[in-house]
This record gives sequence, structure tokens and C-alpha cells, in this order.
Amino acid sequence: MKNFLKNGLVGILTILLLASMALPAGVQAAKSKTKDLILLENVPDLDRQPADGYKLTVLNVYNDGQFKTVNNETLKWKSSNKNVATVSSNGEITLTGKKGNTFITVSAGKDRDRIAIQFKGNHKSKEPFFKKEKGKQYDVIAKSINSMTIEEKVGQMLMPDFRTWEGENVTEMLPEIEQLVKDYHLGGVILFRENVVTTEQTARLVSAYEEASEKYGLLMTIDQEGGIVTRLQSGTDMPGNMALGATRSAEVAEKVGHAIGEELNALGFNMNFAPVLDVNNNPDNPVIGVRSFGEDPELVAEMGVAYTKGMQASGVAATAKHFPGHGDTAVDSHLGLPEVPHDLERLKEVELYPFQKAMEAKIDAIMTAHVTFPNIDDTKVISQKTGEEISLPATLSHKVLTELMRDEMGYEGVITTDAMNMKAIADHFGPVDAAIRAVKAGTDIVLMPVGLQEVAEGLVEAVKTGDISENRIEASVQRILKLKLDRGVIKQEKPQSIEDKVANAVQVVGSEEHKQIEKEAAQQSITLVKNDNGVLPLHANKKQKIAVVGSSYIGELGDAIKKYHQNAEVITVASNFVLTDEQKETIANADAVIVGSHTSNVAGRAYDHPQMKMIRDISAQTEAPVIAVGIRNPYDIMSFNEVDAYIAQYGFRTASFQASAAAIFGEITPSGQLPVTIPDHEGNTLYEFGHGLNY
Repeated sequence: MKNFLKNGLVGILTILLLASMALPAGVQAAKSKTKDLILLENVPDLDRQPADGYKLTVLNVYNDGQFKTVNNETLKWKSSNKNVATVSSNGEITLTGKKGNTFITVSAGKDRDRIAIQFKGNHKSKEPFFKKEKGKQYDVIAKSINSMTIEEKVGQMLMPDFRTWEGENVTEMLPEIEQLVKDYHLGGVILFRENVVTTEQTARLVSAYEEASEKYGLLMTIDQEGGIVTRLQSGTDMPGNMALGATRSAEVAEKVGHAIGEELNALGFNMNFAPVLDVNNNPDNPVIGVRSFGEDPELVAEMGVAYTKGMQASGVAATAKHFPGHGDTAVDSHLGLPEVPHDLERLKEVELYPFQKAMEAKIDAIMTAHVTFPNIDDTKVISQKTGEEISLPATLSHKVLTELMRDEMGYEGVITTDAMNMKAIADHFGPVDAAIRAVKAGTDIVLMPVGLQEVAEGLVEAVKTGDISENRIEASVQRILKLKLDRGVIKQEKPQSIEDKVANAVQVVGSEEHKQIEKEAAQQSITLVKNDNGVLPLHANKKQKIAVVGSSYIGELGDAIKKYHQNAEVITVASNFVLTDEQKETIANADAVIVGSHTSNVAGRAYDHPQMKMIRDISAQTEAPVIAVGIRNPYDIMSFNEVDAYIAQYGFRTASFQASAAAIFGEITPSGQLPVTIPDHEGNTLYEFGHGLNY
């Protein structure tokens, strides 16, 4: 009988064991409730310091590697020494400023954790600091990586876009996209203007993406630079980088970065592909231009670091782009493969300088450039498009991403490629080949891979065959997870309701406070480049006529002018820039003429371009003063320096038009300084870097 019971019990246990082994891993993990309650601040990978009002974060860390934030309603907090610091019921620290040591303890039932705050108050330590607890339970990132399959690890490195689906813009979550997020264990997604229409819709879409993610949340990203690259269709349209460069105010740049970050954060975004740190020292650059802070490396660095500081203070990761520098190019990498021919010494003085300063300021991420740098990497490859030998782009170069950026410049953050569907890459390399080369070069995120399934499977196969080591993949996953923890990209035990998310977004996005920052930045950027005979400011009486002439955006300029002078007539010129007889007569009878020029490429500002010729003809044939406004590119005046006055506003957003009109009529005194040198068509200097007039 005893043997029967013994053998029967063994049999039952064996069956139960086999049954548990047959269960999928996720089901086994779900059945096991083993977890550690820890303070995020104790995680050794993170560097956080206490400050007045700092809010501690509590995690449940599960045995399957997943971690989630714990709802504060279930937690109890205690400070062992309230003379040093107190802690509120929601984990918020209040510092007294007194020297000493205290333990902040958090508990949920029998589970508890603590962290020390020390403040020595001497010359070595003038600020309080966390003294972390030690233990395996805090190695959250390593535990997560050890629990992942190779497919999950590769998935963390993929960041596709879903602009459209079956020809329609994606403005709400689709079941097919939700499944792709899960199937490929995606680490992030980038949204575009097609996806973000209204504040409420955007908040709901971003939230749906986060819900679709599996264990580790998604890096939700967007290109919200400000100026001409503004994706959100609601909210505040901040002036772009060149406008900020013209203000010469790091304070304004920081405010703008912070406001952009606050709006993105409220919508659910946690990463922004900004700022551009390219040094625009080539007036013929077709893709950077006013997206750059200017032509001077120190100005670009100062403004870029300030912008980054503001953005990351809002909780959104900033991304410096496009490393090692896309400023001194005359080819758009969306369309072709540009080259920067300079040697390393020159690159360190100019192109690399702002990136080095951003690294020192602990920027979260850096985006690569699809540009060749033959004096850094002279590797040649065969183009799949032409069969010709071409130089290897920086995005795919181990010498650029690992040897230069990581080893020599000391960067430890996340590296992302620029979009892999751009022609500089897509034309010359196969989708899988390009992704494998980028990862082997040192990138952490493959942005917008061409063919998600093909690239995901290709990278996994490359690991299985040993073409890419698993250690190489894990190094990237470690950096990505660290960034997620840094920026609070953590699944929640009790997520905030979508109604609360939307209500907060509506309050923050386009707030009056942000509109004031937008106005301040735009007004301080307005640069009075020319003002012959003091024709500005205009002091036109109500009876005098003003003609506002131009093509692109001329309605917006006209509306801004009419706020100051009702007797203004807007003359919208045809696309061939040929004035009708009636339009010529209106201009001839005007007491002042305001001409808006708009160019988006080098050809548009060519001396013989019809728009440039029209402006010169107006200036020559009109006795009234002619005031030109460079709506986008300050370089436009190269082709019509005959005008009486010229204002550069650096962008076509509403606030910039309003600022130009305010300057024209003397409501504000222009204070901007050129962030670039304006040459003439012979290469001589027309207006120097730093030039700017006022009243």
C-alpha cells in the first residue's frame, strides 16, 4: 500500500511537472507571482539626484523580467529623519536644506524598499545625493535582457512608421498594426503629420500604441523640431532653430525646448527627434538650412544644449542629429548620397563640436547622417543601384559610430539611424543588408526599416548564424531599456484613464503660457538686415495705401500687416511670378510696398529666378519704399539687394509673420542677429554673421 501511494504520488507530481513544462512561457510567468518591490532610484544603471519636489518611482519587478510602476494608492511612505527630508503620501520629497542622512522607506504590505538621502553640506558635496541600496533585485535591466528571446531583443531595436494603411492615413489604432507591435516585439514607433491631427485624437492614438506594447513599453517618437519641421497639427508652432539662433538667447532656446517637450509629454510621446545640431556653413545646403541654429559651431552648441536641457527637463528624450554633421552638404540625403570631404581635425573644430557638447550635457540619443565622410572611413562598397563603387555612409560605418562616436568621443547613450527608407541608403543597399550593416556599425535603433518582417527576420538570422553576436544586440537593448527607465517608459499596474490623458493634453497643448514663449521667440528672432534711409518703421496714415505682394504664404503676411494697417491690399502673384497690368497699377499707386519672398531650395533664390526678377523689377519701377521679408531663407536677399529694407523671419509659422509686422510698424524693435553669413552670387560677403540693425 505504501509503495502504491508512493509511486502514485510520484506519478502525479511527474504529470504536473510535465504539464507545467508544456505551458507557454508567458502562461508560466503569469502563474508565478514572484516579484520584488523596488525603488527605481536604486537601479544602478540610472543616475538620479534628489531635489525639492522630486517624486520617487516604485516598481514591481516580476520573475519574467517585466517591471511595472506601482499605484501610489497602495503604498506607504516614511522618512527616518524629517530634519533632512520629508516624503509625502505620493512619494514626493521635500528637502529641508539641513545636513544629515535619512532613509526614505516605501512599503506595500510586507514588501518594502528604501533609499538614503545624504547631505554633507561641505565643499565636496554641496548638493544632496542618493545613496543607493545594493542587491541583485535592482539589476532590472540585466534581468529583463536575460529573460528575452532573440526575437524580443531584435524587436527592441526596430522603430517603424505607420503613416498610412491601405492608402489611408493612420489616425487611430488598427487591429493589424496592434498585431504587428506584438508580433515583432517592437521597441518603438515614429509618428508623422499624417497621424497627428487633433490633440484628443493624438493622445488616444499614442495611448493605444502604448497599450499594444508587450512588456517594456514603446519609445513613442516624432520629429517636432519647431519651424519648418513641425509635425503636430494642433498646439504651439514654435519658431525653428535658425530663428532661435538669431535671438542669441540660450534662455529662449531652453524655454522653447521645454514647451515643445511639455506638449509632447502631455500627448504621450517620450522621445523627440530634435534638436538639429548640424552646422549650416554651406548656403547651398538643400535639406538643413533654417533647421540649423546657424553657421557657427559655438552658437549651435550653446543653443542646442539649452534646447536639449529644456526638453529633457520636461521628461522627453532629446535626439541630436545628424551625426557627424549634415551642414556642409549640397545634396539632400532623402534624394542622394552626400559627401563631407573634411579631415578629422577640421570636423572636430566645426561639425563634431556641437555633438561633443551635447554628449557632455548627457543628451539621451544621437541620430546618424546618411552622409559619407571619406577622411574618417574610406571603405568602398558596390552600389546595388548603379553597380559602381561608392563610399560607405556614416550610418553604416563602424569607424564613425563605434570608433569615433563611442570610443573617441565617449558617447554612452542611444544611437539611432536616420530613416532607412531614404534614398541615400535605400538606393544603394538592400533593406536587410543595410540594417545588418547599421547594427554591426554600432546603431541601437533601426529607424523606419524597409519591410518590417524582412528586416526583423534578417537580423534574427544574422544573430543565429553568428554574423552579429548576441552580445552586440544585448548592448543595444541595455541602452534602450536604460533610456526607457530614464524617461519613465514603464508599463503601469494601474494605467491612467484615457479620459484623464486627453483632459491633461487639452490643457497643456497650445496653452497660453506656450503661446507667450512662441511669441517671445519669434519677436526676438526678427532680423533687420537692411534699412536704407530709415524707411522702417513705417508710419503710414490711414489714407496711405500699402501693397503686400508675393506668392507662397503671402496671405499670412497680408493678414499680419492688416492688423496694423487696414488700407493694405494683398496681391497674390501667379506661380510664374508675372504681374498683371492691374497688379502693376496697384503697386505703382501704393505709398509703400511689402514683398514676401519664399524659397525652399537653391534654385529658388538664383539671380535669374522669376521670383527674384519680379522683386528687382518692383524695386526698380516703384518710387515708394520697397520692404522685402524673407519668409523662410535669410539668403534670399542675395538676389534682390536693391530693395530699401529687408527683414529675415526664418519661418512660415503665424507667430513669425506677426513678429515681422510688429517690427515693420515699430511695435517692437528688431533685435535679431544673422546666424549665418549672407554672400553675394560671386562668393563675396554681402552681410556678415552677427549683422543686425535696430531702430
